[in-house]
Amino acid sequence: MSLKSVSKRAFFICLGAILMAVGLELFLVPNQVLDGGIVGISIILSYLTEWKLGLFIFVLNIPFFFIGYKQIGKTFAFSTLLGISVLSISTYFLHSVPGFTDDLLLATVFGGIVLGVGVGIVIRYGGSLDGTEILAILFNKNLPFSVGEIIMFFNLFIFGVAGFVFEWDRAMYSLIAYFIAFKTIDIVIQGIDESKAAWIISDDYIEIGDAIIDRLGRGVTYLNGQGGFTLHSKKVVFCVITRLEEAKLKGIVEDIDPNAFLAVGSIAEVRGGRFKKKAIH
Repeated sequence: MSLKSVSKRAFFICLGAILMAVGLELFLVPNQVLDGGIVGISIILSYLTEWKLGLFIFVLNIPFFFIGYKQIGKTFAFSTLLGISVLSISTYFLHSVPGFTDDLLLATVFGGIVLGVGVGIVIRYGGSLDGTEILAILFNKNLPFSVGEIIMFFNLFIFGVAGFVFEWDRAMYSLIAYFIAFKTIDIVIQGIDESKAAWIISDDYIEIGDAIIDRLGRGVTYLNGQGGFTLHSKKVVFCVITRLEEAKLKGIVEDIDPNAFLAVGSIAEVRGGRFKKKAIH
């Protein structure tokens, strides 16, 4: 990696870690609302022992740094170490700053959003701020559950413990904050203007392709396919659009060939090619 790429990655990982610290120390922690994962455990231990939150976040995540180094790679491991270090230091300095609000609902909503933005930025630039995902990947190899399901079970256990340590309404608010943060992370990673991939199978593929180019301003690619039942050769029209253009694409296909096969799926990122939009009408 070039020095420019390393500097850019380090800057955004630090920015994401600071934002997560803001979400924790200025919204969630003062109102006894938890995040999930190792951070959630750290909040509970910090409350019970009155030790600094940043200390627990750093110490509890150290084993996952070494696991990530072996299982995923050194770039991920050092990016994670940088993020966790900045997160721990930031929570230390922000701990004495008064919370922005003592309204539980406002703290939950805005804390979840700020936290989700921070975590999303760090993930987007190749790091992590919590070892739960790494732990779930390891358990996934020996358990009949997906990584997402393992993380969900782990967090439900943490929120259940929080109900006993704090109050049950705090545990329920923690679930709301976690859900908001989870959705915000998706938006940050995928972008607000989510892209869609479309596959169209039709005998009128040339006419459909030309209409997509002329009316949507998007490029198309013609792929070779073969029917599984008939074994007849087919042409597949492939294109990438935004979610706001999905309805117009369906209208184009419906107008030209009502019997065409159309499949649309979400994609996380688009780079290169001629995806930049042309003028449409």
